[in-house]
Order: sequence, then C-alpha cells, then structure tokens
Amino acid sequence: MNLKLLFLSVILSFGCFAGPIKHEISMPEPFSHYFEVKTTVDVSKETSYFDLKMAAWTPGSYLIREFAKNVESVSAESNGSKVAISKISKNTWRIALSPGLKQVSVHYRVYAYEMSVRTSFLDDAHGYINPASVLMYAPKFAAQPQELTIVPHKDFKKVSTAMKNVGGFNFVAKNLDELIDSPIEIGNHKVWDFKVNNIPHQIAFYGPAKVDSVKFLADVQKMAEEAQKVVGEHPCDHYLFIIHNLNRGGGGLEHLYSTTCQVTRSNYETTKGYQGIMNLLAHEYFHLWNVKRIRPKALGPFDYENENYTHNLWFSEGITSYYADVINQRTGMVSTGEYIKALGDEIAGVENTPGNQVESAAESSWDAWIKYYRPNENSRNASVSYYDKGALLGGVLNMWIIQQTKGTKCLDDVFKFLYQTYYLKAGRGFTDQELEDAFSKVAGTSAAEFFKTHIYGVKTPAYASMFKAFGYQFSDANVTKTVPYIGVGIVAGRVTSVYKGGAAYVAGLNVGDEVLKVNGADFPGIDKLLADKKPGDSLVFSVKRDGMERTFLVAVQQTPLKSFVIESEATPTEAQLKLRHKWLGGN
Repeated sequence: MNLKLLFLSVILSFGCFAGPIKHEISMPEPFSHYFEVKTTVDVSKETSYFDLKMAAWTPGSYLIREFAKNVESVSAESNGSKVAISKISKNTWRIALSPGLKQVSVHYRVYAYEMSVRTSFLDDAHGYINPASVLMYAPKFAAQPQELTIVPHKDFKKVSTAMKNVGGFNFVAKNLDELIDSPIEIGNHKVWDFKVNNIPHQIAFYGPAKVDSVKFLADVQKMAEEAQKVVGEHPCDHYLFIIHNLNRGGGGLEHLYSTTCQVTRSNYETTKGYQGIMNLLAHEYFHLWNVKRIRPKALGPFDYENENYTHNLWFSEGITSYYADVINQRTGMVSTGEYIKALGDEIAGVENTPGNQVESAAESSWDAWIKYYRPNENSRNASVSYYDKGALLGGVLNMWIIQQTKGTKCLDDVFKFLYQTYYLKAGRGFTDQELEDAFSKVAGTSAAEFFKTHIYGVKTPAYASMFKAFGYQFSDANVTKTVPYIGVGIVAGRVTSVYKGGAAYVAGLNVGDEVLKVNGADFPGIDKLLADKKPGDSLVFSVKRDGMERTFLVAVQQTPLKSFVIESEATPTEAQLKLRHKWLGGN
C-alpha cells in the first residue's frame, strides 16, 4: 500500500484526523442561517495558551471584510469540561491551557446570509461555504493538513467541493491555504461530470434554469480545452465549477481547484446572456493559471489578517479578463466580428473614464483594498478599474509582442515562460521586475519603456498605428458627428454623477442635487433634454441642495467621449495578415 492510501486508511479506520486541527460544520436549522462549527485542535505541545483566528478577507477579493463580525457563542471544552476562552482582538480568540490538556474543541456559530461568491450563505434551499468566512484557523498549523467534516441538514443530500474526499462527507486539505481555497456547496443541486484532456471536471449546478445541459457541458468543455492551450499544460488532476443560478446574479471567485460563479438564471435563454455566462466561466477558469499558479509574490502564501499588496492586479485580474474574451473568440462562442466590435467598445470605456488619466494600472492594483470595492460618486473621475485597464493593456501588450517578433510570438508565450520559470521551477510568485523582464524576454526587446509609460504611467497607447500594423483602421466615430453633452447622470430627478471636465462639472452641479426645473420646465430626462440641443446652447438648471434652491447655467458642449470603430482595410498586406492571424489565432 502506498503512503497516500495508508494515510487515508488510518483516517477512515480510526477516526483520527490527518493533522493537528479538525473542523466539523453542521446546519441543524438552515432557516436560521447559522452554521454550527466545532474546531478541534491538538494542544499537547503548547504551554499556557493557544490562539485561533478568523480571516479578515478572502483571496481573490481584495477588501478587508471582517468575517469575525458574524461569529457568535464561542466556547471551549476538553473531554466534556469547560476550558476558558476569551477574545483578545477583533479576530483572535485565546484558549487558556492547563497542564495535561491534549485536545481542545472550540464551538461557535456563524451567521451566513450574504449570497455572494466572497461570503457564505445558508437557508432552507441550500448552503454555500467560503471557508475563509466560516472557519477559525490556527496560524501555528497553517502548513499542516486540515480535516473537515460536513454534517448536512437531513434534507440536504449532496456536498460538492474540490477538497480531497476521504469517505462520506469527510475531507482533507494539505494545508490552510488549500482549505480556505476550497468552497463547498451543500444541498440537492444537480451534478454534471465531464473531462478535459482526461482530467475529471464537475459542475455543481444550484437553482432552476432553462438550459440545454448537453450543449452547455459541451461548450464549457470546449472553453476549458481552449484555455489550457494558452500555457499548454493543465495544473490539476480534478476541477469543480460551483454555479449558482439566481434571479439576479453576477460575479465569480477563483480557487485552486475550483470556482464559484453566480449568474442570472434567465441569461441562458438569450445569446448575449449565454455569451456572458461563458465569459464569466472562462475568466474564472483561466485563473487556474493566472493568479493561482502564475502570481505576484504577494499573493501566496497569504496573510489572512491584513492587506496583501501588489502592483500587478492589472495583470492577474485584467489580463484574465482579456483572455476570457480571447478564449471565447478562439472557440467561436463569439464571432471575430463581435470580438473586434467589443474591443472598440472596451477601449472607449477605459479612455472615456476621466480617472484613466489620473491613476495608473499599477496604482489601481495597489489601492484595490481601499478603492475598487468602495467606490463613491467621484471614483470615475479619480480612478480606473484594474480589470478594465488591465484587459486593455493585455491586448496592447499582445499586439506589441506580435509586432516585435514579426508574428512568431504572442502573449501566450509570456504565460508559458512565467508558468515554467516561477511556478514549476522556482515554486514561487514573481516580482514586479521579473514580470517586466518576462515581456522583454519573449518580445526580444526591452519592455521597460512600455511599463514605465503605460503600466506605471497613464500615457494613452498609440491605438491607430498599432491596429494599422494588423491591417485595421482605428477611428473615433464621434469626430464626424455633432453630439451634445453636459457630463451628468440624473436618476429619478437627482444628480448621481458629474464627470470631470464636463459642462455640468464646470458649472458647479453636485451629486445629490435635486433637479426642479431646466429652462423653467420640468426635467424630461437627459436624452430628451439634449435631443434638440447643439453645442453652445445654454441650460438653466434649478436645483434643491441642502433644502435650498440654487440655479446653475450649463453650456452644452460637443461630447469629449470617444466612440471607437475598428474596421479591416480593404486590401491588407501579406505582412499585416500574418500578424492578424497570430493575433486572432494565438498559440
């Protein structure tokens, strides 16, 4: 018997646990939204005290969420006798030890009623566990095996997780990072199996949805196979998709051997909605390589109590978004024409964001902890999304490499290099400089100036000349149109956004202003208001602010917003077509 089988045999035969910490999660009253948890720790080598903690955030979602806020009724016991335990910080509980104690079990309840991929949820229909938000952990045991037992409510028959199953609903993770990185779906969901290059894949499908399961599985399989071609090697021996089909859903979170995705259930019924679901799945699946294996040094092993800073979320998240689009274009889920049109829209989306000229991609990445998940009315004017900017930069970098290598290399080769060099050989993440150097190595020329001006700076890429090399015309459709603009968003009669540099911004309108009249008449909505206006016209806004009426003169302007169009030249050259083929075909 090999060591792995012997290890599992001991667990099953004697009921002992694989490491010095074991968790048991039950849910006797799902309607209450409480998970009941027992965490048992080996304290035989400890002296006066032992600490347990709750994570403050979850990997992949860069915000301190204070999961300890949902923990209640903490107590400790050993062999039926109470053991003193007290809370010594916002997320730390200290167990007071007496001589002779071998094991201590800590009992606690966790309220779980936030249906998101970053948190946990329980009701009478199902349970979802993001372990970071439910389980206490022992820093001293972080590198050692962790055992978990799920005790489902009597009406729940299935448990799906990517953790190694050791019989029944008993699971073992090799360390704390793997435990926290293994979400769990509990209930009566559908379970579908398929393979990608002979690697078992599974979908845990919660919630009703009108979906052709045969087509859906075939499309997911095709997407996964295409994703693997980027790096050329699959890092897993199994993989799990947890899909929540909700009335209104959106978002996903990547994990080491799995992902959780929440989608709007009606989206399966429309072409655009279905493409959106496949894009989300492609994004989270590509994270198997980008961020879970190919990663900045800061993103693992994790500090679960504090911020883990990196300048490279534009790469880890943004370029993953870029590849989601690329993968679905390469499989034919999205046509080449649709892909190129969407690319123009995506470039416009970034370039029309005033904050794009204020905050660099590297700064956006570093400040994710205080900005991305906490936007305010001025965020669009002062910051840019590392998802959106990173996706745009991914495309620009891809075209830059293709041009520099005359169509022999592309962005895929950067990922191959990073995977082999840092994940497989070095067993670690990369530094900022090593990431830049990887682009230089693949392109055969220095990427230093590009990184200085576009990653750490806010210089606008030379889109027109870049696309010209691939046989495309890149233009702004708004240049030849008269498009009236005042740069304000108004919902239900109240100002919700004012865009930096726009007419409303310059005139002094503020977010929160209640619009009473415009030119003495009732406000008809922005579109109707501007329908018959032209640049140079004047609008008198009467608003109420802090209970007082104010008047502002707003001069209509020609829109500064871009509407980019990317069109193929009528007769692209052979050299242009060679670059284009590499760009659209990759690999």
